[in-house]
This record gives sequence, C-alpha cells and structure tokens, in this order.
Amino acid sequence: MEFVDLGLSEPVLKAVAEAGYTTPTPIQAQAIPIVLMGRDVLGTAQTGTGKTAGFTLPLIDILAGGRARARMPRALILEPTRELADQVAQSFDKYGKNSPLSMALLIGGVNYTEQEKLLDRGVDVLIATPGRLIDHFERGKVMLTGVQIFVIDEADRMLDMGFMPDIERIGKMLPPLRQTLFFSATMAPEMRKLADKFLSNPKEIEVARQATTAESIAQFQIQVSHRMKREALRTLIRNEDVKNAIIFCNRKRDVDILAKSLIRHGFDAAALHGDMDQSARTATLEKFKKGEIGILVASDVAARGLDVQGLTHVFNFDVPTHPEDYVHRIGRTGRAGMNGRAFTLVAGEDGKYLSAITRLIQRDIPVMELHGFAHDEAEGGEDRAERGDERKSRGRGGRGRDRDGDRKRRSNRTREPQASDASMEPQPAYAEPANEPVAAEAQGERKPRERGPRRDKSRPDKPRGDKAREDRPRHEQQARTEQAEPRRDRGDRDRSDRDRNRRDSREDREPPVIGMGDHVPDFLLRPSRRAS
Repeated sequence: MEFVDLGLSEPVLKAVAEAGYTTPTPIQAQAIPIVLMGRDVLGTAQTGTGKTAGFTLPLIDILAGGRARARMPRALILEPTRELADQVAQSFDKYGKNSPLSMALLIGGVNYTEQEKLLDRGVDVLIATPGRLIDHFERGKVMLTGVQIFVIDEADRMLDMGFMPDIERIGKMLPPLRQTLFFSATMAPEMRKLADKFLSNPKEIEVARQATTAESIAQFQIQVSHRMKREALRTLIRNEDVKNAIIFCNRKRDVDILAKSLIRHGFDAAALHGDMDQSARTATLEKFKKGEIGILVASDVAARGLDVQGLTHVFNFDVPTHPEDYVHRIGRTGRAGMNGRAFTLVAGEDGKYLSAITRLIQRDIPVMELHGFAHDEAEGGEDRAERGDERKSRGRGGRGRDRDGDRKRRSNRTREPQASDASMEPQPAYAEPANEPVAAEAQGERKPRERGPRRDKSRPDKPRGDKAREDRPRHEQQARTEQAEPRRDRGDRDRSDRDRNRRDSREDREPPVIGMGDHVPDFLLRPSRRAS
C-alpha cells in the first residue's frame, strides 16, 4: 500500500512525496482512512512508527475547505511537552506547505504578545500545551467553541505529568459535536477510562502489542556500581561507533552534572531539561538535530515524540523508575526502519526497576560485560564503599550497620535492664514511708536502690536522711510524703509552684532553735590557756 491509496488530496500527496515518503507505516495506513471518515480514533502503536503523520495528514485535508476566524481555531492539538509541540508544528509546516492553512503554537517560555497576534489574525490549527492554552483562555484571547477536531497526542504521558484535570477542563470548553483522536504508545487502564469520557464510538487501532520495543533496537544492560557509572559511560561511548546519542537521567540536576563531566573529558555534549529557558532549549535541540552537538544529556522531557533522524545510540545513565519511560527512551533510536542500539547502566539498587521493565516488554535484556567493569568488581566496589561508610558512621556517633544494612541501636537502649542499672534510674526526692505500699511498684515502675542511712559528720551517732525521717512524728512524715513526687512530675511544674511548696513546707516545721540548743560545739569545750 502507498499513500495514494489512502484517499489523501493531491496537495498533501505532493508534500509527502517531497518529504521522501512513499509507503505509509502500519499506524498511518489504518488511521488515515478512519480519520478522513470523521470517526473518533483510539490509536496505540510503538513509538517511532509515525503516529504524528497519522493525524496530521488527514487533518490538513479535512480543514482545507473552511476559513479561519479570529480567536476561534478549527482544530486543537494538545501535546505534553514544548519540544513535542514544536515538533508537531514542524510536521504541519512540512506536510501543509501546499495548503492555505494557518497554524499557531502556544507553549510556555515564549512571549504572550506574539502568540496573541497570531490568535487575533485567526488560525486553523492550534498546537498547544495545556497550561499555556488555559492561560490564553482565561485572558479571553482564544475561544474553543469552533473546534471541529480535537487531538490528544501522547495521552499516557499527559496522565503521568498530571495534566488530566487540565484536559478535562479543556474538554468542557469544546463543543460536544466534534471529532476526537487519541494517540499514544501505551494505553493504561486510566487512559481508557478517560477515553470513554471524550470519545464517541471510537475505532480502536492497535498496530503492535502495548509497551513493546521495536525489533530494530538492540538492547543491552551493563552491571556497574553507582560510583563507577560515569567512567563506564565514557568507556562505552569510546568503544561504540556513536554518531549521535541521547543520554537519559532521572533527575534534572544530574543532567547538568553529567553534561559538564562529559565536556570536561573532551566529549561534545549539551544538557536539555525542563528548568532551562525555552530559547536555550530550542537552540540546543536545533543544534543537536543539525549535528552540531554529538551527545545530548536529557531528562524525560526528550523521551516522548522527539524525532532525530539517524540517531544511533540511546544510553540510560539511570534506570527509569516507570517502566513505560524505558519504552519511550529507547524509542528515540531505531526509527523509520533504521537500526539502533540502547544501553542501560544498572547499579545494585536498580534491580527492582529493571525487573518491572522486563515484565512490561516481556523479554529479557541481555547483559554486556564491559572490560574493567565486571559485575563482580562492581559488587566488590559497593561492598568496600559500604564498609567505608560503616567506619565513618562509627567514628561519628558510635553507630554501625548490621548485615541487613540497618543502623545498630545503642546497646543501653536495646538490652534488658540489669541489677546494676538501678543506679542509672532517676531517684525520687524522698523515699516512700516504710509502713505504706510503694506507689511506684504499683504502677509497674522500677524500685530505686536502697541506700543506708547517712550520718552527720559532726555527730556520728545522729543519723541523717531516711533514718532521720523515720524518727520524725507521723504527721510530719505524711506532710513530707505528700510533697515527694517523681522527678519528672516536679520538672513539669513552673518555678513559682516549686517556690511556693518550699515556703509552705518550711512553715509547717517546728520553730527553729534559737542559740545552740542541746549541742555544744567542741571548740567551746576545749580548755583555754588562761584557765590552765
């Protein structure tokens, strides 16, 4: 089958021929006739199989007979990222150059004024990201009541990025009578529920099993410790015949760090992630597509729909935490019937993510042994690093790690209390009366260690402490016992209460002895020299 057999108009066929295409891909061959019929479509196919042309070509033919009106586009295409929206806009320019249709691109990071000028003149096709489209709608610069065709590209990525509330809000702005097209590489159950809200009796097109990788991509995994990943990546790039490559990282800060590291070691590399200014992102991507940059270190912002002709390699510096992202990452290579190679660096802690990927794609990823970075050496390096961390942790706080990797608790927190530990317990201010039950034992608390009576140094025969309290009258012992509370309870009182209790206890005592009382100091009993 060729494009001339799909029912497209002559201007569109001419543009396709000038682009160098003669035979449609399976998704294009099945989707284009259905879209031209005006039916809703739910299309699922492997990444890199030409889904963009599957809805762009028939859309140009359908809109060719109408006329654009100010601020009222006739077709709306939603994309999850700015790069993918810009790529769809380029495809529209390439295939629609022989048609008198106008197009506007609404993405973040660009001045509102230029976009508003295009909307005021009137556009046939509006390609936008959800956030910027809602901003223009709230400003009153665009109305969606005239939309005839609504396209959601990379629908599952919309779900992953949290755009579902925005899409549902945009759906309420659209007229109920319209044609809706869903295209994605994977179709999660949540997406099917969303499709039921937007699609009316859709034609389901599934070219290949969901979440499968193209046979034209040779996949490999390399077992390496986390601290040796950069060196292993550099060795791998030198060993492979890399014409151009994309290296994917999970975090944006790692993108910048890895790009600077590669540049420092003599590689022609650049970074691309969502925190960059839009003009810088666009310029970097254009240089990479033109071959001015050989290696692009990117986050998952470049994993969806990015089409770089002749991309030979994809490196996963980090194993993606979501297995669907693996399918999209390696799908940047091996496109349009060309062969590609994909390598994933797997550290010891990435095993669970790798298992999820193999379950999704239903195939094992062969292990490649990289000279100098064997699996045993990598594991040994991790063990040495863990032992070093253990020694450091012991030096800092006296704690180490057990065999399971958990921190050991201090021994005096985990062992059973011994008899000698009684002295470590806080002692109450006063002992309990001897002839009354001990309240602490009734409450299950530990009994304080008993101590012998203290004696006054000046009068060895006069006891102090517990023995002295036993010699006091009963009513005085009771008054002192009522004030004897656990130390933790007294600590909760404020200072004024403690001072008042001390003052009251002094008033309850017997009047102080004036003079020397019955006790005469020893120095008065010594004979004086005059007397002798």
